[in-house]
Amino acid sequence: MAKKTLVAYFSASGVTAALAERLAGAIGADLHQIQPVTPYSKADLDWTNQNSRSSVEMNDKSFRPPIANRVEDMDGYDTIYIGFPIWWYVAPTIINTFLEQYDLSGKTIIPFATSGSSGMGRTNEELKASCKGAVLKEGRRFSSSADAAELKAWAENN
Repeated sequence: MAKKTLVAYFSASGVTAALAERLAGAIGADLHQIQPVTPYSKADLDWTNQNSRSSVEMNDKSFRPPIANRVEDMDGYDTIYIGFPIWWYVAPTIINTFLEQYDLSGKTIIPFATSGSSGMGRTNEELKASCKGAVLKEGRRFSSSADAAELKAWAENN
């Protein structure tokens, strides 16, 4: 059976969703939106409020927000691009939830992110334990305006 490529993403405001859609289209991959059981409100995403949902979650690295949906046939994919907004210089903990619910043995995981200004920070260090048995490649942050050609060129070098 031919292995396929998946672009899975979490998007709180739509920016990462648009980038993930362009990437999937550019490389001919399947697309999967990681949906939290409880969607994030604007107040939840207020990083300036230490009591906001996102701040509380990100301050507890063991927290795993529950996910409402699953990839039907994860075994059919050998490469998974995982997209998310950068929160506190790393991936949101919902990305750990997503990765930890599958057997990733033998798969290649390639993170990509959106951010107003932050780089990837400690993203790979924070995701490594959630990618047991997989090859975790170095990720890249893209501007929200990255076009299909830029995304395809990046993917071809992974």
